Amino acid sequence: MTSVLHRSTDPAPLADLPENVRTRLQDRFKLVVPARSDSDPDPVLDHDPPSDSSVLPIVSLTDVEKTYSNGSQALTGVNLTVNPGDFLFVTGPSGSGKSTLLKLLYGYERPTGGSIRVADEPIADLRGNRLAKMRRRIGIVFQDYKLIPKRTVAENVAFVLWAQGFTRKEIHRRLWPTLKMVGLQSKAQCFPDELSGGEQQRVSIARAVVNTPPLLLADEPTGNLDADNSLQVIKILKKLNSIGITVIVTTHDEHLVRISNHPVVQIKNGRLHHLRR
Repeated sequence: MTSVLHRSTDPAPLADLPENVRTRLQDRFKLVVPARSDSDPDPVLDHDPPSDSSVLPIVSLTDVEKTYSNGSQALTGVNLTVNPGDFLFVTGPSGSGKSTLLKLLYGYERPTGGSIRVADEPIADLRGNRLAKMRRRIGIVFQDYKLIPKRTVAENVAFVLWAQGFTRKEIHRRLWPTLKMVGLQSKAQCFPDELSGGEQQRVSIARAVVNTPPLLLADEPTGNLDADNSLQVIKILKKLNSIGITVIVTTHDEHLVRISNHPVVQIKNGRLHHLRR
C-alpha cells in the first residue's frame, strides 16, 4: 500500500471537504444535513440542531439498560436522541457508564434492555457483514490512540481506506486533505513513537474521519493530554462538526465542557441527566 502514499502535487483543497461530507451524508444515510452560508453564525459558537421534524435522529436510545455478566449495572433507563449535525458532550465520573454508552453505539456491546438505533438501524440486532458495514460509517477516536506502531502516520490513516476496498486513486485523494485538516501533513512519514501524545491523537482523529463518516464517537479523546493539546483536539472536533459530522464526546474534563457552547448530558449511577440543551 506504500504506492498510494506519495504526496500529491495537486491535492484536493480543504475547502472542498464540506461539500463532499454533506453529499456523502445524504447519499449514505438519506439524512438532511443543512448547508451553511457565509452569513450564518460561526458553527463552532452557535450550532443548533435541525428544526425539521422530518429529519431522522442519527442516534436514538429508548429505555436502554446494560448489565454486565458479573451483575454490574452500567446503564439504567437511558433515553437519548441525537440529531444529524449535533455536538454532544457526555460527562460523568470514571466508571459511570460513558464508555459503555459509546460501545453500545458502535455495536461492541449489546444492551440487556431497551432499543438503540443508529441511522435508523437497530444496531444491537446487526451481525457479521451488516455490523461491519455500519461500523465503517462510524468514526471512533480512543483515549489511547490505538495506532499501528510500525506504520507511518500516512499509512495509519490510509490503512483504514485500504481495508475498506477504496482504490489507490481515492485513497490518494482523501489522505492529504485529511492530514492537512488535523495539521499533520508535515509528519506524514513519521512513526507513532516519533510523535507527541497530542499529535498521536490527531492521527487517530484523521483515521476516524478519512472516510467521511456521518457520526464520530470520541471516547475521552483528551484524557492523556495536557491543557493545550486538549484544546487543540476539541477545536478539530468542532471543525469537523461545523462541516456536518455529528460528534459525541465523552469527557471528565469540566473545563472543556464549560468553555464549549454545546449540549451536555451526564451519566451518574448509570442514569442519564441533561445538564445543558
